[in-house]
Amino acid sequence: MKRLSLFIALLLLAIGSQVTSAQELPNFLVIQCDDLGYGDLQCYGHPSIKTPNLNKLASQGVRFTSCYSAAPVCSPSRAGLVTGQTPTQVGIYDWIPGGSPMHVKASEHTVAKLLKSAGYQTGLFGKWHCNGMFNSPKQPQPGDLGFDYWFATQNNAAPSHENPKNFVRNGKEVGPTTGFSCQVVAAEASHWLEDINDDGKPFFALVTFHEPHEPIASPDDLVNTYPDADKRGQALYYANVTNMDRAVGSLMQTLDKLGLADNTLVLFTSDNGPETLDRYPNAWRSHGSPGPLRGMKLHIYDGGIRVPGIARFPGKLDAGIESDVPVCSLDILPTFCEMAGVEIPADAQLDGTSLVGLFRGQPIQRAKPLFWHYYRAYDNAKVAVRDGDWKLVALWDQGEVKPGAAYQKGDYSKIKDAKFTAFELYNLTEDIGETKDVSADHPQIVAQLKKALLEKYDQATANAPDWFAEAN
Repeated sequence: MKRLSLFIALLLLAIGSQVTSAQELPNFLVIQCDDLGYGDLQCYGHPSIKTPNLNKLASQGVRFTSCYSAAPVCSPSRAGLVTGQTPTQVGIYDWIPGGSPMHVKASEHTVAKLLKSAGYQTGLFGKWHCNGMFNSPKQPQPGDLGFDYWFATQNNAAPSHENPKNFVRNGKEVGPTTGFSCQVVAAEASHWLEDINDDGKPFFALVTFHEPHEPIASPDDLVNTYPDADKRGQALYYANVTNMDRAVGSLMQTLDKLGLADNTLVLFTSDNGPETLDRYPNAWRSHGSPGPLRGMKLHIYDGGIRVPGIARFPGKLDAGIESDVPVCSLDILPTFCEMAGVEIPADAQLDGTSLVGLFRGQPIQRAKPLFWHYYRAYDNAKVAVRDGDWKLVALWDQGEVKPGAAYQKGDYSKIKDAKFTAFELYNLTEDIGETKDVSADHPQIVAQLKKALLEKYDQATANAPDWFAEAN
C-alpha cells in the first residue's frame, strides 16, 4: 500500500466543509464490530482468516494503523462514539448489564441528534448497549438520543448469533429472526436504505454487528473452510469474522445498487480489542488476535484499545492508502458535524477532534492528548494518554478490581478517589508492543503527559454520576 502523508491521510474527512445544500451533504455509514481484534482481518495481517470484502474496502480507501476505540470494553466505547466524550465523563464506566441504572442521558449531545438537526435521517442497527433498562420508559432509548429508526438489542444477540430472538424495532419486540445476526442486521439496514428513508435527504446509519462477541455461532459452510484450525472453537471464530465480512459486502452492494456509494463516507471499526480465550465459560471460541499489540480486551495497553479502522469515500480519497495518523472513534462526532455544516453546541465537552482541517494542509490539532480510562482494566494500569508517538500509562493505588465484573455499588468512590502511583512511557512508533518503559529516559515528556493525564482525569470524574445514589 502507498504510505500517506499527514495532509493526504484524512483528506476524505474534509469534504463537507463547503457544501451548501442537502443534495450535496455527504452520507455517513459507520460499521462497528464487537470484540474484533486489531489483528483479526486479512488486510491487517491475519494468516488464516479470510476477509475479501474488507480487503476490497481497504483497497478502495484508507487503512488506519493507529485507529483507537474510546475504551477497552463495549458500553463505554459505544457511549464515546455517539457522544464524542470520554465515557467516564458521561458516566459509562463499564459494560452495562440488563437492569443497570447506568445509561447515556437524554441531555447528552449525540452525533445522531446533531445530524438530525441538520435534516439527516438517522438509523441504528444492531447492538445498542448504552442503557440497562432497554426498551423501557425508565431510561432513554435510541430514539431519545437522535435515531429516527432503530432495530437493536440491549447487549448480545441471544441465544446466539444464529436466529436471534431479542431484537426490538422502534420500541416493538420483533421476536424470532432467521439467519445469523450480522446478516439480519445488514438486511434491516439495507431495507431502511431502500424502502424507508427519504432518498431526498442525507443519512447517518450506525451499524453495530454483534460479531465476533460470544456466544459465537457461525455458518457450517464457512466453518468448513478452516479445516486446519487447531480447535473447533478456532474454526468457529474464524468463520464468524468471515461471516461478518460477508455482511459488510452486502451493505456495500446496497450502496452500489442505490447509487449511494460515491457520496457516502464508510467507516469500519471495532468497539475494543479481542476477547481473552477462556476468561469465562462461553469464551472457548474467542480466538481473536491483537496482532503485535500488548494486551487484549479489558487492557488499557494498545491491545485493548487499538482496533481496525478503514475509511472509504470514492472520488474523494485516493485508493489503497495506509495511514499511521492516530485517530479515534471520539473524532466521529466533531468530524461529521463539520462535514455536514452542523454547529456543535457551546456546552458540549467534546474530547474528540474534527479531522476536517487536514483538507487545508494542516496537521491534526488536538487541544489535549487522546485519553482512555477503564477502572476495571487488568493489573493496575487504568489510565493512558497518547500524544504523537508517545503513550503514558498510569497505574493506580486501588489494587486490581475484577476485570469485566460490571459497575457495582462501592465502585464510584474508587473512581473518584483514585491516586496514581506510577507512570510508564512508551514510544509507539519504535515499540508498538509496549515492551520497553522509557520513562526514566524522558522525564520532561513524562511530566508533560502526566499533567495532561491528571487534568483530564479530574475533569472526566468531576461531574460523573453515582448511578446507585441517583437510583435511590
